[in-house]
Amino acid sequence: MSEPTPPAAVNQVPFPSRGRVIGVDFGSVRIGLAVCDADRIISSPHQTYERRGPDADTAYFRKLAAAEGAVGFVVGLAILLNGDEGPKAKECRAFGAWLGQVTSLPVAFWDERFTTAAAEDSLLSAGLTNKKRKGRRDRVAAQLILQAFLDAGCPSGT
Repeated sequence: MSEPTPPAAVNQVPFPSRGRVIGVDFGSVRIGLAVCDADRIISSPHQTYERRGPDADTAYFRKLAAAEGAVGFVVGLAILLNGDEGPKAKECRAFGAWLGQVTSLPVAFWDERFTTAAAEDSLLSAGLTNKKRKGRRDRVAAQLILQAFLDAGCPSGT
């Protein structure tokens, strides 16, 4: 059995002390995105991006990072309930490595367990229809990932 992944940031590159961070809820088809203020107090859902292919995805993320004045990304890491990393975590890590390469920004990984379920519960409580929930679920999950990272003080080197 492999050593469990710590529930905090893993493989983190330090971010500048101030500036906007983009949270990412990775999916093979849709990617939920959230952003925070430059003081890193609160995260807000941004949008859900539907993947279009390597060239279009590269252009989109470069443009997003520039438009938001981002200093880094936090990618949700799909960790299994027992703390191990499964195949989806490997996909998250590969995406994060790609994202860092194409944007030249640091990327942190954050445990995303239960964020999609929490996002769904929040949207259900708001009385949204299934269609509206589907369109917002990924970006709200990204907001929860980013807010947890912010609340933990944007830890580095964990």
